[in-house]
Amino acid sequence: MLKPSLQLRIGQQLTMTPQLQQAIRLLQLPSLDLQAHVRETLETNVMLEAEDELAAEAPAEAVRDEPPAEEEYAELDGNAPAAAQRDEPEVEIADEAWGEQTTGPADSPWPGDDDRSGDFSDQHGQTLQEQLIEQLELAKLSAIDLAIARVIVDAINDDGYLKDDLQEIRTSLLPEIEAAAADMERVLAAVQSLEPAGVGARNLGECIALQLRQLDPGTPARDIAIRIAIEHLDLVAAQQLALLRRQLRCGEADLEMALALVRSCHPRPGAAVNSGQAEYVIPDVFVRRTEHGWTVEINQSTVPRIRVNQSYANLVSRSPDHAMLRTQLQEARWLMRSLEIRNETLIKVARCIVQRQASFFERGEEAMEPLILKDVAEAVEMHESTISRVTTAKYMHTPRGVFEFRYFFSSHVAAADGTEMSSTAIRAKIRKLLAQENPDNPLSDSKLAEVLSREGIPVARRTVAKYREGMQIAPSNERKRAAARVS
Repeated sequence: MLKPSLQLRIGQQLTMTPQLQQAIRLLQLPSLDLQAHVRETLETNVMLEAEDELAAEAPAEAVRDEPPAEEEYAELDGNAPAAAQRDEPEVEIADEAWGEQTTGPADSPWPGDDDRSGDFSDQHGQTLQEQLIEQLELAKLSAIDLAIARVIVDAINDDGYLKDDLQEIRTSLLPEIEAAAADMERVLAAVQSLEPAGVGARNLGECIALQLRQLDPGTPARDIAIRIAIEHLDLVAAQQLALLRRQLRCGEADLEMALALVRSCHPRPGAAVNSGQAEYVIPDVFVRRTEHGWTVEINQSTVPRIRVNQSYANLVSRSPDHAMLRTQLQEARWLMRSLEIRNETLIKVARCIVQRQASFFERGEEAMEPLILKDVAEAVEMHESTISRVTTAKYMHTPRGVFEFRYFFSSHVAAADGTEMSSTAIRAKIRKLLAQENPDNPLSDSKLAEVLSREGIPVARRTVAKYREGMQIAPSNERKRAAARVS
């Protein structure tokens, strides 16, 4: 029979305190989401304020007067105090702290507040439907026809095609408007006469025919091109030109001119109307080549410039009351420390990636080294989940372009000499081989696998096919047909 008893055990475990939860949440936020979160916190916490230029030039003692951060809570992984982790040597190539970068802070506390940013974005903000409605209001249509035209325009998708059947549109107008089928066709023809050419078409053939009908009637092979668009697009897609010429009963020269007219038409006329603003990737770190090696710097324009309101903090410290303000002061200090942890972790991981992928920055994709999250986690002495959060939606500006941190991670493929190669490097080699192939005799997947094996990279044909499809490259037979069409 079991008897109840008391036992004393000593153990260690990581407790997910609110401070640690906040640090983890801020760590995985992209820069824009981080800015939004800090803005929201500024509105609710009176102990925080955005720094202006004068505050940025003030001495550090006037900006912050806080207790040591290591006394507030442990580091992200909970393995060591914050001070101990800051004192240990950082993994880097050029010894340069993230807070002392040549990339200066932004002119305003928040990226994007500068009015000059509007010079680089599309501000018209007009959709395809709005442009069509404006043209309809200038057309001489009756009130009923204009109402029908508005409903038709609403049924046009972003590519410029009419997605609903005319009978369905006619039914939706009841009982307010009773329109005959002939009236619907007449109004649709008025909509199809608007710009961009080809808008309001119900299929690809009608879209191309609408664009061709706007050409001068004396254009050579115009009528043949219209027939091709309406009746024989399937033969064009199948490259059955001999059968197409017999069906049209035309000469080879006329057929070539007609096909040239068809190919000159836009298959998605609505795509020419860009209603959205341009979106730009804001890098979180900069990678530069110096005389001492590769240096990694935090993009200071993405770091929120905030501080604790020292006037309020002094008032709270001198008074035993104001429990709510004390809580807000503690939360403000937690947020400041969480932002420091985020930047320290970000720069530490970025430096590790640059160190491991130095050959990529020197020679390109073919020199990419295999790298997984576990490798970086062991190098920076953090948990793998932390590395995963840091590398998600974070970008690195390098001399070779802007890359997401995740781009530098790839699976391992064992080479013939016992070394390991990155799958990214293998894709780059396949792309290079295909760029140098003879168009009249393209390399098949089996031939590519053979060439790679001779270079010491034993990969199967199905692996080559998977990589080729991932790069959206057509198989050898389709590449050969495309080369024949061009010639």
